Amino acid sequence: MCLAQETDWKKVDAPPGVDFSGLTKAQREAVLAVIRSEPCACGCDMKVAECRVKDPQCGFSRRLAAFAIRDAAAGKPVPAIRASLEKYAKEPPPVLEPAVKLSIGGAPFKGPADAKVTIVEFSDFQCPYCAKAAGEAAAVVQKFPKDVKLVFKQFPLEDHSQAALAAEASLAAQAQGKFWELHDKMYANFRQINQARILVWANEAGLDMNRFRADLNAHKYAARVKAEEQEGEVAGVEGTPTFFINGKRFNGVFEVKAIAPIVLDELKH
Repeated sequence: MCLAQETDWKKVDAPPGVDFSGLTKAQREAVLAVIRSEPCACGCDMKVAECRVKDPQCGFSRRLAAFAIRDAAAGKPVPAIRASLEKYAKEPPPVLEPAVKLSIGGAPFKGPADAKVTIVEFSDFQCPYCAKAAGEAAAVVQKFPKDVKLVFKQFPLEDHSQAALAAEASLAAQAQGKFWELHDKMYANFRQINQARILVWANEAGLDMNRFRADLNAHKYAARVKAEEQEGEVAGVEGTPTFFINGKRFNGVFEVKAIAPIVLDELKH
C-alpha cells in the first residue's frame, strides 16, 4: 500500500490511524514505546508502529494500536499494556468492516450499473500497489460480469508529485468518455507519469487534445479530486489502494482469490 507519508517509522510520532486525542503526554509516550517494540499480528514481520506507517490498511496493526491506547487511557503501565497486546494479537480484525455510506454518482465505473455488488476503489496513479491492484480489480469484474460494478475514486497522495495531476487528467478523460483508456495507460507506466507523457497517452487514447489541455491547464477537476480525497478520509482511507465492498472496507490484499468468496457471499444476501 502507498502511504501518505514515507519516512523512518521510528520517528513518526503520529502513525496513520492512531488517535492519541485525550491522552496525556506520558500515556502517549507509553503507547508509542509499546507499538514501536511489539510485533504486528498480521504476519508481516514488522512492529505495530512500523506496520501502521508502511501499511495503514492493515487491520491487525490498527486494532492493536487501538487496544494500546485504550489500556494507556485506563492508566495501565507499559508492562501491562504489553501483556494485553499479546492477548489482543490473537484476535484478528474482520475481513470486512461495518458499512459506510459512499457517494458514487458521476464516478467512473466498470460493470453493470445495477450490479448487486459494488466495489469502490480509492486509488493513486503513482502508487505501485494500486497499479498491481488495478489488474486484480479488472479481473474481478471479468469474473463476475453480471454482478460486480467497480467504481474508481481519487485519492492522490502528497508524496507522489504527479498523482494529483494524473487524477485531474483521468477526470478530464472521463469527460470525453475515455477514463479507462487513460487509466490503463497511466497504471501501465506509473513510474513515468508527468504532464508531457500524459499528453502523449491522452492523444493515443483518442481524446480531443485542445479540450483536454484546456481542462488540465484550468485545473477544471481539482475541486472534485479534493472532494473525493476528503470523502475517503471520512470513510477511513489512510493509504492506497483501499477498497470498499458494498460499503464495507476490505482488510487484506486485494486479489481475485481473496475477493471472489466475498462477492459470492454478498450475492447470497
